[in-house]
Amino acid sequence: MKKLILLLFTIPFLALAQEKGITFEHGTTWAKVKEKAKAENKHIFVDAFTTWCGPCKWMAANIFPQEKVGTFFNENFVNLKIQMDETEEDNDDVKSWREEAKRFAKDYKVAAYPTFLIFNPDGELVHRIVGGGEADQFIASAKEGLDPNTQYETLVKNFNANPTDKVIAKATAAAAVKAYDRDLSAKAMEALISNSTPDELMADDMLGLITKNIGKPGSKAFNTVLENKAKVEEKLGAGKVDQILGAAIINSEIAPVIMKSQEDIFDQTVAEVSKKYPNVSLTSIVASFKPNYYASKKNWPAFRDAVQAYINLDPSKVNSSQLNSFAWAIFENCDDPSCVESALAWSKKSLEEENDPALMDTYANLLHKVGKTKEAIEWQEKAIASVDEASKADYQATLEKMKKGEPTWVK
Repeated sequence: MKKLILLLFTIPFLALAQEKGITFEHGTTWAKVKEKAKAENKHIFVDAFTTWCGPCKWMAANIFPQEKVGTFFNENFVNLKIQMDETEEDNDDVKSWREEAKRFAKDYKVAAYPTFLIFNPDGELVHRIVGGGEADQFIASAKEGLDPNTQYETLVKNFNANPTDKVIAKATAAAAVKAYDRDLSAKAMEALISNSTPDELMADDMLGLITKNIGKPGSKAFNTVLENKAKVEEKLGAGKVDQILGAAIINSEIAPVIMKSQEDIFDQTVAEVSKKYPNVSLTSIVASFKPNYYASKKNWPAFRDAVQAYINLDPSKVNSSQLNSFAWAIFENCDDPSCVESALAWSKKSLEEENDPALMDTYANLLHKVGKTKEAIEWQEKAIASVDEASKADYQATLEKMKKGEPTWVK
């Protein structure tokens, strides 16, 4: 009976706690949401999310439930969540929105997650926010969607009406980056650069905008940086131009080619593309990209070689966190003894500067994998001694497996 009484008292308090956050509409339609917004003279806030999106889950678990977030959004918006992907676990409510989700993706250019859309009381899109953030930052971004002077779609309309106005083009380019609207970003930068003097282009604020909107090779932003390489490096530092332009070259001309091929044409493609850009050194940016490529192909021996080449290029630029990530990738995915030994060396190196329990855990697991279990147990015990309480159970479970001689990796 005591347990039943406790349950009856707990449920109302739980409900009250949930009501502090954003209240989302359920069992409704887009037409009904618009009717409610118009009747209450509120804007509409739409969380366009997917089930696989980590930042989406983080926002739902950590930001939406906060009281100050709920207060602001519930007072100013009719709030709606739309799941953009489809899974076997979808309930009837989610399934009823599938066609609408496809329309939202197409009509409102939802291409990254999470994307948050804001509509006015008449159901017209006025603002978009791409990516999550802490509560105060998120509220500030949403406030921009309530003000006609800062609404994203208002900026777009102003730009389309006055594409040669430098002030409008500049504001539009900056907003397009935040909204993840690459097409508009490119158009705004083309207009801005075309109507600016060489001296204006090299001003700090303008240069910052250009380098964030570099676009594809051949774009005005790309060519502006390339043609003024010495001046830009003077402001940003040696090697920065190669890094900025190199990333654009990889994204546009290298990655699309090598990712489609069933064969390993990485080095061949890089060599061919490099000839087109003799004034851009791709060495560093290619070295940092190569491990990601081989990881995506699940070629772990090649991944090991690529990581080692990247480290050898400039060990001082590879931090403990990177070394740990590289080592853990090998631990989880590769049983080749030479790969595991390399990962063990990277993991050991990561501990030279930082005694983080996560780094110790990686090192202990790798020691266990190469058969040095006694030493592995010592390191895992060190990790447990310094890890936070929330993670202790997982670390302890790993330790127990080590003591029993069981593998701590998936075979």
